[in-house]
Amino acid sequence: MDRDFLIDLFADFGPVTIRKMFSGFGISADGTNFALALRAGLYFRADEQSIPQFEAEGSRPFQYQTRAKTVTVNSYWQLPARLFDDSEELADWARAALAAAQRAALRKRPKARKAAKPPAKKALVKKPVAKKKNPAKRKGSSS
Repeated sequence: MDRDFLIDLFADFGPVTIRKMFSGFGISADGTNFALALRAGLYFRADEQSIPQFEAEGSRPFQYQTRAKTVTVNSYWQLPARLFDDSEELADWARAALAAAQRAALRKRPKARKAAKPPAKKALVKKPVAKKKNPAKRKGSSS
């Protein structure tokens, strides 16, 4: 998938930002990444609300292989192939993916902390400064 293809694919959804990412592209709207276009396909952000829709279509979560194991990323699911031919329905799925990404971002935000007391100011203690001896005022020095 190239950049122009992705821009056309999301035309009914609205403007998207497409950035190079890993072996493909990250796709975002309103500053929120909601899709990945990789060699293996197009993956949309999913959560507990949208995963059943992907499962009903027979889709699977994004997976990649390391040297030691297969890693499953349950937050991105493969877009059903039939949606590549239905731009209006694809736009609906993209809106759901964006909503899932926004919900995830809200959960990640740190909760507001109680107002902390201002740090106590340390009292400034002046250290005595050693006086330098003036060599001209030494006893027995010739002037």
